Amino acid sequence: MMRTDYCGALREKDVGRTVTAAGWVQTKRDMGGVIFIDLKDREGTLQVVFNQQYLTPEDFTSAEKLRSQSVIQVTGNIRIRSAETYNPRLQTGTIELMAQKLVILSQASQLPFELDDNVQVREDLRLKYRYLDLRRSSLYHNLKTRHKLVRVVEDFLDEKGFLNVETPMLCKSTPEGARDYLVPSRVHPGSFYALPQSPQIYKQLLMVGGIDRYYQIARCFRDEDLRADRQPEFTQVDMEMSFVEQEDIFQHLESLFKQIMRKMKGLDMREPFLRMTWQQAMDVYGSDKPDLRFGLPIVDITDIAKVCSFAVFRRVADAGGVVRAICVPGGNAFTRSTIDELTRKAQSYGAGGMAWIALRPDGEVYSILTKYFSESDIRAIIKAVDAHPGDFILFCADKLATVRRVLGSLRLDLGDLLGLRDKNVYKFLFVTDFPQFEWSEEEKRWVATHHPFTMPYPEDVQYLLTDPGRVRAQAYDVVLNGVEMGSGSIRIYDQQVQKIMFEALGFSDEEIQDRFGFMVNAFRYGTPPHGGFAFGLDRLVMILCGADSLRDVIAFPKVKDASCPMTSAPSAVSTEQLEVLGLLEEFKQEHIASQKQKRQNASLIDIENVANLARLSLTDEEKRRLPDEMGNIIAFADQLLALDTEGVPITAHVVPLKNVFREDIPSSRFTREQMLFNAPTTDGMYMTVPKTVE
Repeated sequence: MMRTDYCGALREKDVGRTVTAAGWVQTKRDMGGVIFIDLKDREGTLQVVFNQQYLTPEDFTSAEKLRSQSVIQVTGNIRIRSAETYNPRLQTGTIELMAQKLVILSQASQLPFELDDNVQVREDLRLKYRYLDLRRSSLYHNLKTRHKLVRVVEDFLDEKGFLNVETPMLCKSTPEGARDYLVPSRVHPGSFYALPQSPQIYKQLLMVGGIDRYYQIARCFRDEDLRADRQPEFTQVDMEMSFVEQEDIFQHLESLFKQIMRKMKGLDMREPFLRMTWQQAMDVYGSDKPDLRFGLPIVDITDIAKVCSFAVFRRVADAGGVVRAICVPGGNAFTRSTIDELTRKAQSYGAGGMAWIALRPDGEVYSILTKYFSESDIRAIIKAVDAHPGDFILFCADKLATVRRVLGSLRLDLGDLLGLRDKNVYKFLFVTDFPQFEWSEEEKRWVATHHPFTMPYPEDVQYLLTDPGRVRAQAYDVVLNGVEMGSGSIRIYDQQVQKIMFEALGFSDEEIQDRFGFMVNAFRYGTPPHGGFAFGLDRLVMILCGADSLRDVIAFPKVKDASCPMTSAPSAVSTEQLEVLGLLEEFKQEHIASQKQKRQNASLIDIENVANLARLSLTDEEKRRLPDEMGNIIAFADQLLALDTEGVPITAHVVPLKNVFREDIPSSRFTREQMLFNAPTTDGMYMTVPKTVE
């Protein structure tokens, strides 16, 4: 081995030992004859002292030339630091390595950014140089937490008799839900595999095969728009069990998550997880993944609105809409600017505005609504929402879906505003009884809320064809702190129920056979009752680490447009590769169409008009070239818009500002030709600029 110890693993017990450490140079301080560096590896940082008295002249000269992030190997003795140089921020802060030998393994070039957790760096730059970003302590901690979580989960499931089974990555496309990533087949020209959105079909077939208890740390792929808690490729802990009912799965999941919190956070959760139906969650919290770390429930006051004297509320109620409210304890202290900001947010969520009532500490009602409500109406509302002096009540009146969305979102904003969403508090919840179907405006038909193999409640089977909207599914989610950890369901194992389910979804016999024929056929040979669950490993790690984005807990994540800044994936491939796959001709046609569209777009740019507006005189060559250049500028602007800037602070400079002093050395003057070399337009020996003054 090239080292005897990790830098961060050495302690006072190692004083007097001769050790060899290796790692990256974090900082260097040259005191003249003595050089101090911080040497870092994955376990931590160690101070190394290069003293001219104890090193060969060659080694000391090499130490003087060390650059940040160079990789070195140092041999020497561990000694106690002098008391005044102790560093309480480091676990190795009381010791140092007195170097006797230095080997430079790799000299580093100038870094594109500082590798310091306390320095803000643009995320796109960090992701472009992700291999450098990974050297930061915070990212290593996140990846180590991820590793530990996998070990905890696998140990637990192994003890419970689960069998780890891998399922195929090249699957049949069964388009129902998110879009598939498709992989063309060379052996079968014109045919495609799909990358798995989940191992759903395979794990059910494993139950048919008698595996009984299955799990897998599964890689999954979905071609959908990204956000902070979503990636095109992700990892989920996938489970399936035979001969179980919902309650069995609830008990299993509760035990699993309690074990995770015990091992990962040292928390002994003794209370049973709360349970709530989908309907209750939507009505009380405006979301099917409510954050229960704080209260602020939504209260329905539609019955009061129907008979109140405020025409706006009454019209909504009479039209079949709803009127609901949130009471904010102590919200009377909100400033006018805070109320205006809440109103703007309500409008951004789809509301026409935000009505509100403030109760002063003496109980006096302060609101413009007092002009429109009778005193008895006000008293009824205050009683309904359980408001007290000093509280603030906000309202939303609209269609049910809009009110849920607006108040559900405002509730989270209020939680942030009031500091109620403590990252060190963990509240689990089972959300049950999801709707079996949801109406697709795009397809004008009922689609499965989860997937076509979810078992409805026995008493609701009779409504599958006659009233799909009232059918409840034996489906459930686990929610943690307002984040959906995962979902599962009891599966359909009765062939007759499955047939009715397909009919309710509008599938023809041909479609059923084409999409799911192999699975339907398997169910003919004896299918056990079974159910399962899958939760997002990435999302759970994100919460456990207190991270704000999945990109902070994945080694090599994608950005908003599903691209990789580091490798430039996705990228074009050679014509030879396309030809082998039988796609070359299609690609040519698409490329021709694309170029034609570009030419059409370029022809829409009136260069003469642009030149007149900018007061520019253009040569014929410039007029010919400018449409393409402007098209490239527009395309670049589109690329900038696609960058995910969520959570990135606005900065005036992309790198931290530092004072840099340069010695002024006179040099020869530039020639006129050199000065005009980069000028966009010239006229003789002058640079021309747009006319700004008549």
